[in-house]
Amino acid sequence: MPRAASGLLWSLTAAAALLVAAGAGVWEQTQRQHRSQVQAARLTGGDPEAGQAAIGRYGCGACHQIPGVPGAAGQVGPPLTGVSTRAYLAGRLDATPANLIRWIRDPQGVEPGTVMPDMGLSDAEARDIAAYLYTLR
Repeated sequence: MPRAASGLLWSLTAAAALLVAAGAGVWEQTQRQHRSQVQAARLTGGDPEAGQAAIGRYGCGACHQIPGVPGAAGQVGPPLTGVSTRAYLAGRLDATPANLIRWIRDPQGVEPGTVMPDMGLSDAEARDIAAYLYTLR
């Protein structure tokens, strides 16, 4: 085989190997994301995709930084990445799925006078938002 053809064959083989590896990485990322959504739904009883939409509708990003929500770059409340790994919520509640749902639904009932307003969320909306937040590791 001529040297130029051999080099071309090696280049094509290397490019194909890179494409396969990249595809495998995308597949693994997609599978991780799916597992995270399934686990979040199981823990909260909510729908992460509906929660992401509700976060946008209710304007949570005006106060919080929330990955995956366009424009959610607020500086008033804490960033919400990793909320599922925290020890406490609002400085007083054990960080459990039930307490996160409670806090989202009724922050004034948990801590009267807190800056976080009651948004008038239904139980289902609070579960959905909690489910989305549980996907943010």
